[in-house]
Amino acid sequence: MVGKELIIADMKVDDLPEALAIETASFKTPWSEPLFYNEIFKTTAILRVAKINEHVVGYLCADVIIDEGHILNLAVHQEYRGRGIASRMIKEMIDIMRDRSCGSIFLEVRASNDVALKIYEKFGFGLLGTRKNYYVSPVEDAVVMALRLR
Repeated sequence: MVGKELIIADMKVDDLPEALAIETASFKTPWSEPLFYNEIFKTTAILRVAKINEHVVGYLCADVIIDEGHILNLAVHQEYRGRGIASRMIKEMIDIMRDRSCGSIFLEVRASNDVALKIYEKFGFGLLGTRKNYYVSPVEDAVVMALRLR
């Protein structure tokens, strides 16, 4: 569990190098720097970073479209996994989306990502269905999950 040293804040351009390093280490088909950069300035986007001692150790990228929230990307630095950082970011994102009057939050996760599936289930996300061959490198189905907020 992470204590007081963890700070969750809006992602800034200065956070991109550390976020990109985590992204590249975490995913076989990572988001590009221009994609992250564009998300930072998109008015519907919510990008948060988890920092310990001023270093990015995780991030969560989401979007709000009218009354629906969408969690797009979440990763935690390998050395900091298992400390509750992802859970803290998800809980905060749920609160932000509730404050923005979202009725539901949606996401996709690799069918084989048991750790992520368990974390989302812990917060009440339920299975909506699957998207066949949604991911590449390797090709894999996505599990579509949703959480009703109202």
